[in-house]
Amino acid sequence: MVKFTDAARAQLVSALEEGEIVRVAVRGGGCSGMTYALHVETEIDEEDIRLDTESPPVYIDPHSASILQNTIIDYISGFQQQGFVFNNPDANTTCGCGSSFS
Repeated sequence: MVKFTDAARAQLVSALEEGEIVRVAVRGGGCSGMTYALHVETEIDEEDIRLDTESPPVYIDPHSASILQNTIIDYISGFQQQGFVFNNPDANTTCGCGSSFS
C-alpha cells in the first residue's frame, strides 16, 4: 500500500484544516500516460480505502490503490524544487518532471 515519509506526513498535517482529508489518486494524462494526484477534500466515497496513516486521514480509490501499491510519497524542500514526490518502483517509465508515469 502507499506509504508516506515522516516529512510528507508533517507537511500534510500542517497544510490541512479541521475536517479535511487527503486523497491520493492516479489520473490519465501527462506525457507518460498517467499522472499522480494529491487532493484535499472534505468527503470520502463509499469505495475509498483508508490508508494506514496515523494522521492525517488519507484515502485512495481501489483503482489507484492497485497501481500505487508499493509507492512511497515524500516531501522535499530544496533550492530548486519543493513539493511532494512519488517514488513508484513499479512504474515502467517516468517523465523528466517526475509527475507522469506509465
